[in-house]
Amino acid sequence: MRLQFTRTLVFAAAALAAATPAAAQRQQANRASDAINIPFERYQLPNGLTVILAPDHSTPRVAVDVWYHVGSKNEVVGRTGFAHLFEHVMFTGSGHVPYGLHDRLTQGVGGDNNGSTSSDRTNYYENIPSNYLETALWMEADRMGFLLDKLDSAKFAAQRDIVQNERRQGVDNQPYGRAGEILTVATYPADNPYSWPIVGYLADLQAASLEDVKNFFRLYYAPTNATVAIVGDFEPAQARAYVAKYFGGLPRGKAITRPTVQPPRITNEKRLVYEDRVQIPRLYMRWPTVGMKHGDDAALSVLGEILTGSRTARLTRTLVYDKQVAAAVGAGQSSRELIGDFGISVTPRPGNTLTSIEATIDSVIVRLKHEGPSAEEIQRALAGLEFEFVSGLQSNLGKAEILLTGSVYFSDPAYYKKEYASLKAVTAADVKRVANTYLGQGRVVLSIVPQGKTDQASRPESSTRVTVAPDGARYIMETK
Repeated sequence: MRLQFTRTLVFAAAALAAATPAAAQRQQANRASDAINIPFERYQLPNGLTVILAPDHSTPRVAVDVWYHVGSKNEVVGRTGFAHLFEHVMFTGSGHVPYGLHDRLTQGVGGDNNGSTSSDRTNYYENIPSNYLETALWMEADRMGFLLDKLDSAKFAAQRDIVQNERRQGVDNQPYGRAGEILTVATYPADNPYSWPIVGYLADLQAASLEDVKNFFRLYYAPTNATVAIVGDFEPAQARAYVAKYFGGLPRGKAITRPTVQPPRITNEKRLVYEDRVQIPRLYMRWPTVGMKHGDDAALSVLGEILTGSRTARLTRTLVYDKQVAAAVGAGQSSRELIGDFGISVTPRPGNTLTSIEATIDSVIVRLKHEGPSAEEIQRALAGLEFEFVSGLQSNLGKAEILLTGSVYFSDPAYYKKEYASLKAVTAADVKRVANTYLGQGRVVLSIVPQGKTDQASRPESSTRVTVAPDGARYIMETK
C-alpha cells in the first residue's frame, strides 16, 4: 500500500476482534477511519494548479509540499533518469531566485527543504517558520515558472555529473546495490515504463542533451500537472492570496498522455545469480502483484507483516530465532500507482546455504497458504501497520504527503480514510487468498554471491548468470 500503517493507531482504533464477522468488521473499520481526520480544503486555479490547504495551529511552523505527477515511468527507453535529474536541477536557481538563496531562506531561518523522486511523482518541500510561508510559495512558483530562464549548459552538466556519481555510489559500487535493478529487469518487459531504475542508466544520462531535459520540463513542470499542499500554522485566506499572487499567472501547460501499463505475468520461475563485491551471499525473491489502486493491495500489506513484521512473524521467528540460519529477513508489498510486487530478502548466517534457506521459506509459505493466518497474527499485523500511519500524522509534512497521495492518485485528498478502512477490514481469509493468488511459481529468485563463488547461489545448477553490459545500460542474462 502507498500509505504504510504500523503498530497502534490512536487507541480508539485498537485491533479488531478476531471473531468479528466480515460485514461487522467492515462497519467497525469504517467507524475507526472516522476517528482519523485531517481538516482540509481543496481548490483549483484557472491555470489548472490544484491547491490543498490544511491549517493546524498547534506549532508556529508550516510545510509547503509541491507534487508533480511525473516520475521515472514517464520516461522512455534510452532517455531514463530525467525525472530524478530534475530533482537536482530544480535546486540550481531560477529566474528570480539565485543559486543558494533557497537554502538561505529555509535552512538559514531554522527550516529545511528537499525533494524526492519515485516511479510516479516528484516532490519538493519546505518546512519553515510560519512567517516565511509567502517566501516559500514565491520560491516554488519561481522555479515552476522560470527555471529555464537560468538553466544553461554548465548548470545542466554539473547536475548530470552529480546524478551519475550518485548512481555510482548508491548502485554500481554499493554492495548488493544492483539487486533491485536486476529483479526489476527480470520481472518487467523492456518496454514497460516500470522496467528501468528511477536514477536512470549512466549511458542514458551521458547521452541526454540540454534541449532534451528542457522539453521534459516544459511538458511536466506546469500548473496543470502540479498540486501544492500547505499544512500547518497559517490563515487560509492569506494563503489563498499568496497562491493566486505567485502561481496564478503561470501558463497551463500542454496536455499529458499518461502511460498505460499491462501487469507483468511470469509463468515460470526465473532463477538468477549475480557476482558482486560482497563477503556474504544474499537471497531475493519477487512476485509481480498489484498496484495501490487494486483491492488486494491492503491484504498483501498485511501478508508482509505476518511474514516479517515482528519478532514473532512467521519467517522472522523461523529463520532468525528458531533455526538461527539467517541474520536478517524482510518481506513486504511494494505498491506503485499502476503495478506492484511482493518481495522477500534474506541474509544468511555463516555456515548456512541459500538453497536450504529457500526451502525453509517455501515451506513456511506453503503452510500459510494452506491454513491461513491466525486471529492473533491478523491483530498483531494490523496493530503494526497502524503505528506507521499514525507516525506520519505527527508532522506537517507527513500530513501533506498523505493528502497529496490521495489527491494525485485518487482525486481525493481524504482517500486515506478509505485506505485505512480497507486495511482494517482485512480478514484471515483475505490474507490466505492473496497468498495463494500471488505467491506462486511465477516469481524471480535472485542470489547475489561473492565474485567467483556462483556455487553459493540457491540451487546454482538451475540459476542463470547475470552480467552488466559494457555500456552499463542493461543486464545480460546468459543462455544456459
